[in-house]
Amino acid sequence: MNEPAPAPRRAAARPQLITVAQGEIVLRDEGTRRDWRVAVGAFRIASHPVTVDQYRAVCGERPAESAEHPHAPVTGVSWSEAVRFCDLLSRAEGLRPCYSAGADPDFADAVCDFSAPGYRLPSEAEWEYACRAGSSGVRYGELEDIAWYRENSGGGVRAVATRAPNEWGLHDTIGNVWEWCWDLYDPRVYGPYRVFRGGGWNDLPRACRASCRRKSHPMLRTDDLGFRIARSAQAAG
Repeated sequence: MNEPAPAPRRAAARPQLITVAQGEIVLRDEGTRRDWRVAVGAFRIASHPVTVDQYRAVCGERPAESAEHPHAPVTGVSWSEAVRFCDLLSRAEGLRPCYSAGADPDFADAVCDFSAPGYRLPSEAEWEYACRAGSSGVRYGELEDIAWYRENSGGGVRAVATRAPNEWGLHDTIGNVWEWCWDLYDPRVYGPYRVFRGGGWNDLPRACRASCRRKSHPMLRTDDLGFRIARSAQAAG
């Protein structure tokens, strides 16, 4: 999280960000049957997950576990590597990074400065608020139209933005790949485990819902887990 700024790379790394107005969202954990309301400030979020091409442009290479297609979502990326991507992209654009961390091997001491102008992972509340785009149902459209999942993906990740977007113009929040969020899942029970959201290409419909929460260690890498990036609206200008 504290690396020198890389040389600016080609424009493939620059994401299209969509501005989302402030609001609130009710999150639900189905395991504990607990609901909680979260106020969400205005922010900007990428219209689709970070692609292989974008990741390579910032980091110099794609992860070994990721698909080779340049417009597929990057996968095989741990939470810590997603955070590193955000900081490298921030520095490449001359922006103050959001993240700092100490020496904890599980990144339990990681800090996100939401007032910083750089790129970051969305919070869990931001992610679901943007995914729903004002909808209150299980998902924002018919699953077959909006998502790549087990029944239609052909057994692998697919190019981003090839399914219908939600009302705010976000693609692939449901299906294709799960997406890392900033938040710890429940540190009292699961320690450093971080949240990921959205369902993936190999999931059944039950996992491809706006409210579905999952978790894992921040060093997990797997072939159906990626991320998208965000910036705080005031910081982004």
